[in-house]
Amino acid sequence: MINREDMLELTRRMTPKRTCFDRIAGAYMNDMGEVDDSFNIHFGKLTGSEKSRNLELAKTVPFSKTNVQLKEYDFPDEAKGKDSMWQLLLAILQCGLKNDALMEILYEQIADGYPVDYDFATFVFHGVYDVPLKGKDKESLWESEEVYEFIICTISPMRDAYEPAEPVFGFLYPAFSDRSADKDKIDIFHANPESLEEGLMYKLLGKIKKS
Repeated sequence: MINREDMLELTRRMTPKRTCFDRIAGAYMNDMGEVDDSFNIHFGKLTGSEKSRNLELAKTVPFSKTNVQLKEYDFPDEAKGKDSMWQLLLAILQCGLKNDALMEILYEQIADGYPVDYDFATFVFHGVYDVPLKGKDKESLWESEEVYEFIICTISPMRDAYEPAEPVFGFLYPAFSDRSADKDKIDIFHANPESLEEGLMYKLLGKIKKS
């Protein structure tokens, strides 16, 4: 089960002035699942309006209804070996989104698991959060307990050219469990929990399909 307070704690560092994000990458996909355009940039180089707009996309995942829209999943042991999405996400996390080849593989895999007849965007955010210690009264102390490094991915239909609508799917990896990173788990978001994106779920928790 996801602790709602843990998610809210993360969102408090997702403001233009106090953002925990240092990089954002993404791809604009056409209705054939092909990349029309992509980008990869330091978050600090965005304009003020771009930061605000993208932060709203990223916050959709942790700010959603916990254990309803956002649920925690374990990676099965058989889904953590060679050619697994787990392995890919770990590599993307470790490079902080700076490896374009890895990002392209992620976009391709998402497109393969999301065969829709409309244009959509996949955005990926890399963040670093110094998790503060909490005293017995649960008030935050200045000392850092650990550094939580994470990525948030959102998938959105396109509202207009280069303007994604609200995300319909996304994930937070690694899971933020008990205020700590759990790389064997992932928090997955569905805007409509009554209609799961089974193709994307399989992609995340199963093996990467080789071309």
